[in-house]
Amino acid sequence: QVQVVESGGGLVQPGGSLRLSCRAAGRFFAISDMNWYRQGPGNERELVAATTSGGTTNYPDSVKGRFTVSRDNAKNTVVLQMNSLKPEDTAVYYCKAVITTTNLSTRDYWGRGTQVTVSS
Repeated sequence: QVQVVESGGGLVQPGGSLRLSCRAAGRFFAISDMNWYRQGPGNERELVAATTSGGTTNYPDSVKGRFTVSRDNAKNTVVLQMNSLKPEDTAVYYCKAVITTTNLSTRDYWGRGTQVTVSS
């Protein structure tokens, strides 16, 4: 069984930093994209950081220069470093991994999400 698990959310003051981690666990053949999304109150889920197995990264303008995503393919993990946090960054953050299982079936696997609250 494949699972994607996030950790590292919490409460932080504006201007502060948080580090989120995501790990894919279980038996599978390969992971391609590992991405971070967020969904704030009343908002649609949006992409905040994307990374491919080759190390290419992509960010929307709303977080560019503040968020950094890094990936360890050997450990099947991806980390989102968030700096200069703003109240509008408050959201549930989700990790999604595109995984090919041992029967060569490929689909998206989502974590349950971790809450990030930016408030004074």
